[in-house]
Amino acid sequence: SSKMSKLSREVLNEAVSQILTGSNEKKRKFTESMELQISLKNYDPQKDKRFSGTVKLKHIPKPKMRICVLGDQQHCDEAKAADIPHMDVEALKKLNKNKKLVKKLAKKYDGFLASDSLIKQIPRILGPGLNKAGKFPTMLTHGEQMTNKADEVKATIKFQMKKVLCLAICIGHVNMSQEELVSNIVLAVNFLASLLKKNWQNIRSLYIKSTMGKPQRIY
Repeated sequence: SSKMSKLSREVLNEAVSQILTGSNEKKRKFTESMELQISLKNYDPQKDKRFSGTVKLKHIPKPKMRICVLGDQQHCDEAKAADIPHMDVEALKKLNKNKKLVKKLAKKYDGFLASDSLIKQIPRILGPGLNKAGKFPTMLTHGEQMTNKADEVKATIKFQMKKVLCLAICIGHVNMSQEELVSNIVLAVNFLASLLKKNWQNIRSLYIKSTMGKPQRIY
């Protein structure tokens, strides 16, 4: 069925192993990330519905992602104790809905958590800036563990169709094991296929590539 994954485990394992070997032979001064490059077909970005969706991977693709908590007093205290960047309502109000400052805030962090008591006020306090940047906060309740919730945000990737037929998304890094990378890739690709109107028939090709490495075709 079109729902079934069309990825060959053999091809995928070989590709990931090639990339890891290549990265190991040429050690860089930084941790290379691993990118999934997608090319679509039978899809007209002008006419067809643009798709977007988020999926949580099993393994955090970007461990260095910076998360900021927009919190009530209790959450700010918790964030402080956990060494997580945070801002309270007063700090947010000081931005005065200034577009440039809100944009700067959105750029500074990769994701946001906001207290459930606060999240509805965010658009009113900040304007549409975080939303425009695709970084509207994830809700945090007092029953949840803040660090777990932050990890959840770090593990979530977003597919968003723009005006072109190519997409690239980070699904891991070269210090992950082959199993972890394969598991992330399979999850990401199957989710992408489920977003597309004709599922796998809309996918022309899939490559994976480390920052400095050669692309490897997996589909």
